[in-house]
Amino acid sequence: MIELGYYPGCALHGSSNDYEQSLRACLERLNVRLTEVDDWICCGASAAHSLNSMLAVALPARNLGLAERDQLHEVLAPCPLCSMELHKANHALAANEALRARVSEIVEVPVSGNVKVLNLIQVFERAGLERIRRAARKSIAHLQAACYYGCLLTRPPATVQFDDAERPQSMEAIVEAAGAKTVVWNFATECCGAGMTLASEKVVLELSQRILRNALEHGANCLVVACPMCHVNLDMKQQDTREQFGIEQVLPVYYLSDLVGMALGLKEAQLGTDRHFVPARNGR
Repeated sequence: MIELGYYPGCALHGSSNDYEQSLRACLERLNVRLTEVDDWICCGASAAHSLNSMLAVALPARNLGLAERDQLHEVLAPCPLCSMELHKANHALAANEALRARVSEIVEVPVSGNVKVLNLIQVFERAGLERIRRAARKSIAHLQAACYYGCLLTRPPATVQFDDAERPQSMEAIVEAAGAKTVVWNFATECCGAGMTLASEKVVLELSQRILRNALEHGANCLVVACPMCHVNLDMKQQDTREQFGIEQVLPVYYLSDLVGMALGLKEAQLGTDRHFVPARNGR
């Protein structure tokens, strides 16, 4: 049994609760137990740093302090934006004693900056590729996945210290261990527009169509993501993108936990893939 803290962030308890459903169902099958950080708050995401630099550290630091208080030394943050904010706070606090003292006073809980933050790929790596292979119950060999990391999962490299920032391969290893195939393509770390979907849909549709086209051109029949915002832009917005840019082929978008969960024998209703806008691609 692997025991980890869990920071869902706002998205996984809101608009992307299908992601939480998927990862919980999948990780349970792999004997990974999650303990949610009690009384967590928003990490500040993309807005706090533009308004108040101390607030941008204090918001994620509060969550790290709560995890530390409850002796959760490793915490899964499945949203790359959340994990990046937690990493940034950790780095800032670890390097500055005066900042640690000030932030601990602001958030009303001691924060040392020593809690290890993990993304979902790292948790699957911890569970073990061989365990995933052995646990597979259903063939997903019909899937040819374009693994899409997006712009935050591996960046900034000095802060997140995860995989190669430009040519990551860790997601491909997990997908292949689950029994699917992967494609080599050009847009694995390009931006989908993230939160611009609310402010400028035109920008998001333009960026998304590039990702969809490139994946299709390289033989993919699905996209695999590990980010709730990427999933929103590429799944929920896909019909608008295809209609505006004349893309005929539909491309299902799975969370990484969806794909692994399918291999483990979990049903669509257990994973939440029945709630995706683009229907899942079932084998024959």
